[in-house]
Amino acid sequence: MKRMLPFSSFEFLIAWRYLRAKRSEGGISVMTLISMIGIALAVAALIIVLAVRSGFRTEFVDAILGANAHVTVFEYNVDPQNGKLNYAIKNYNALTEKIAKVPGVKRAAPIIRNQVMANSADFNTGVVVYGISLDNLKSIPNIAGSDRGQGNIDDFENGVAIGVGVAKSLRLDLGDRIKLISPNGIQTAFGISPRVKSFTVSYIFSAGHYEIDQTRLYMTFKDAQSFFDREGLADEIEVFIDEPELVERFEPSLKEVISENAIIETWRDYAGGFLRALAIEDNVMLVIMIVLILLSTMNIISGLIMLVKNKGKDIGILRTMGLTRGSILRIFFLCGAGIGLVGTVLGVIVGILFVLNIDAIFSVVNYVSGGEVWDPSIRGIYHLPSELRGVDVLKAVGISLSLSFVITIFPARRAARMDPVEALRNE
Repeated sequence: MKRMLPFSSFEFLIAWRYLRAKRSEGGISVMTLISMIGIALAVAALIIVLAVRSGFRTEFVDAILGANAHVTVFEYNVDPQNGKLNYAIKNYNALTEKIAKVPGVKRAAPIIRNQVMANSADFNTGVVVYGISLDNLKSIPNIAGSDRGQGNIDDFENGVAIGVGVAKSLRLDLGDRIKLISPNGIQTAFGISPRVKSFTVSYIFSAGHYEIDQTRLYMTFKDAQSFFDREGLADEIEVFIDEPELVERFEPSLKEVISENAIIETWRDYAGGFLRALAIEDNVMLVIMIVLILLSTMNIISGLIMLVKNKGKDIGILRTMGLTRGSILRIFFLCGAGIGLVGTVLGVIVGILFVLNIDAIFSVVNYVSGGEVWDPSIRGIYHLPSELRGVDVLKAVGISLSLSFVITIFPARRAARMDPVEALRNE
């Protein structure tokens, strides 16, 4: 017999016929179908997990960067009277102008920040007060462009802006009065008297992040200076840059224009712990999904072993006709690889369709469960996000095909090593 080239059309033809075996010949077609479905489900699950992982990180980072400073500059001085550190910034206008001129800076603004108790009727909650100008507030994307917000941001100077969570906790609406109570008040003969002042709610925003909406309140910079007795001072300077993901590269340029007693804090400093925890969770989930795909590909081994057993006579005949062990190996390898390839393609299709319709699917799940499946107080954001990336799809395809091809080699080698004489005798 003429020697055939590896992976010839003849080998593909035989492999295809074996995969189409009838149920009466040993149930191979059923095993093939089970193997394909198992791989498809595993690949789809991996794509969904990777898409949700990417989407969750992107949504979380966008929520953080859209409502918080990318870089915060503090300045500390030692009080000569008591030797305590004072973090007030005196020449904040001059420092803000210097920072604003640094290449890569989009905006820099002085800020008053403090924590107080907010009250309305019989309801109380803790809030973080930010003193900021109207122009600077309008430049914060998630605050100015709030989809779930109420009111007009231009009315900010007539009162205060509060998050939707604060408004819900205190049962407040536009035009209502909110009372702020600061324990650091005026020193009297009877001790420290708390500062108490009422403001009109002029704007209600939703930053897209649960914690921010639940705790944040904005008032004008001048009102904050007056309320917290910070006349002529600022607590910090918030800086927004063009490329927040590359904030580490920006720090040396910023350090050149600030004083030696200044401190720089980036968004990664306060969100880095959560991002690291998220990365660890992602790695664990990836390992679990790989194990799931591996278990699914194990069905290929069982199916091919049954196929080799049922096709022992055929193997003997093919060997006597002149087919080499390599040809036999490639035939059964093509059987297993075909199962893995078809299962992977089906899994990619199912996974992509699921990700593209994840909001509708999640709504159905939420409705069937009869409650709030996604708790924003735990995850920080209000919905289950997803981001379909080509690299994630390629990663899932690569893992699935690699495992399928490697797994297939073992039963294929067993078929190739069969003695044709023994195979025909046993039949």
